[in-house]
Amino acid sequence: MMDLKVSAQTVQGQAVRNLREAITSGMFQPGDRLVEAEMCARLGISRPSLREALRSLEAERLIVIVPNKGPHIPILSLEEAKQIYDVRALLEGEAAALFASRATVAALDIMKRALTQFDLATKEEDLSGQLETTRQFYEQMLGGCGNKIIEEMLNALTARITFLRSKSMSQPGRAQKSSREMKAIFKAFAAGDAEAAREAAVGHVRMACKAATEKFLADQASPKNWPSRGRSK
Repeated sequence: MMDLKVSAQTVQGQAVRNLREAITSGMFQPGDRLVEAEMCARLGISRPSLREALRSLEAERLIVIVPNKGPHIPILSLEEAKQIYDVRALLEGEAAALFASRATVAALDIMKRALTQFDLATKEEDLSGQLETTRQFYEQMLGGCGNKIIEEMLNALTARITFLRSKSMSQPGRAQKSSREMKAIFKAFAAGDAEAAREAAVGHVRMACKAATEKFLADQASPKNWPSRGRSK
């Protein structure tokens, strides 16, 4: 079982990071209720610190706090997931096109290393490693695209995008396909080809959406994979 305990120096920040990772990795599932006493014990923090952390996660829409019922992991519908992918396709396609003409040697080097580490994580079936290296890849693109509004909008969706990534990546063979798709994006960046970058980025999002949709439908057919609303952990 994942150890969620944090040190005293940065209690709230570590609590937010640990809980975010637990949610996006699937340790907590949609519909699960987060019992305060249990969460305090597992994290090793006080109730006030936990509540501050939960408020931060509520702002990211990773949890919902229901009056008289407490915090729950929200159930993300398939339609909501598709809408997030639609927004990603629009914004990441534009960001990719912009970045292609601005990519620095340093940024491309970081992206190349991230892709290598992604392949290693895939070989080792390390989902956490896959998610982290994908984050590193996109961090360079968003930070270097030159459009702060696109960067801010996508960063606001980061936690939910990561949750959906964990779903799509769990599909057999999806990680290998994702690697090829990101390498196609990288190739366009290295060539400075804006339209090829846009096409590759949008195509990658569309394929991720397809994989996530298949996972959603499979999970809906297996109730044990998606706990009913109100189940506690």
